Amino acid sequence: MIYLDYSATTPVSRDVLNSYITCCSEYIGNPNSLHKLGLSSKNIIDASTNQIKNILNLKDHEVIYTSGATESNNTVIKSIYSTYKNRGNKILTTNYEHSSIYKPLEYLEKKGIIIEYIKTDDNGLIDLDDLEKKLDDNVILVTISSTNSELGITQNINEIGKIIKKHSKTYFHVDMTQSIGKIKINFDYVDFASFSAHKFYGMKGIGCLIKRKNIVIEPLIHGGDSTTRYRAGTPCVGLIVSLAKALRLSYEDIDEKYNHVLNINKIIVDGLKKYKNVIINSNDKCIPHILNISVLNIKPETFMHALEKYDIYISTKSACSSNDTISRAVLELTKNQKRAKHSLRISISYLTSNDEAKKFLEYFDICYNSLNLNE
Repeated sequence: MIYLDYSATTPVSRDVLNSYITCCSEYIGNPNSLHKLGLSSKNIIDASTNQIKNILNLKDHEVIYTSGATESNNTVIKSIYSTYKNRGNKILTTNYEHSSIYKPLEYLEKKGIIIEYIKTDDNGLIDLDDLEKKLDDNVILVTISSTNSELGITQNINEIGKIIKKHSKTYFHVDMTQSIGKIKINFDYVDFASFSAHKFYGMKGIGCLIKRKNIVIEPLIHGGDSTTRYRAGTPCVGLIVSLAKALRLSYEDIDEKYNHVLNINKIIVDGLKKYKNVIINSNDKCIPHILNISVLNIKPETFMHALEKYDIYISTKSACSSNDTISRAVLELTKNQKRAKHSLRISISYLTSNDEAKKFLEYFDICYNSLNLNE
């Protein structure tokens, strides 16, 4: 098998899985209980939380455990609306966001919130002048992904954050789902951040919402205090511990891993350049872990399933938007309907070997020729 869909999800690290199993066996108490077993569970959660803060260099933020980035994104967007709607009625975002951003925004539009889209340049980067122009007194939130899930476009979060910080009424939320574990990010100008463990070899069903300490929001899930008052429910000790372990492992040799992925990306890009009906959509502002291409004159699902016959796995778009007929992100970047309709995403990991990249290119060639794309 050649797995090249790491941006959809990653295999669970054996070390992470072992931590989860051990924790579930040894820490059986409810962390909300006051007896010794409960306190033992609470202590290991606290240790995991401190580890996460140290790894991400969080100085003024707290960690809220969620079921994943989708819940975290919904919590921020809906909570900012319910808590601060008296301050303004506008939210800014881009055309490069995940469906877990767009759907709650659509929900708020029905309640009267105005959604405005920040302009981006030819590389997909935020137009900072347009951002500053749109930041009027009615803007209560700016929500932007640090790395787009389909193309890999990575924004300058620091520069964006500095501009937003000039406006005291506006909070800055960053969906870091495709960045955490791949690149280092500075949280100094970020008020909220979301991510999921399963994107960096952790377990599914656990994620984080990072929140600046002095900001009060309304919980999405009510039911009493848990690890924080912002998300009710019995904490899953094993999942929390496994998330901290996965994060720690992902940051080990992170620069070396990045360079390995960069090399694999180059091998694949160089191999695809010879095809007249293949267009590379990702650019040099994208992380190398995500490579978006368009194979013209063939449905992306057809090409994906052709590779699948050889036990090779890529995706058509972001896994959560797979039923859409067109890639919104590719259309925004290329302004080309045909490229947006025929886009495929190849996502690479430090686990991807040179041999796997070369094998992928061999079978890509077989599929390309068998589908008569040279005609």
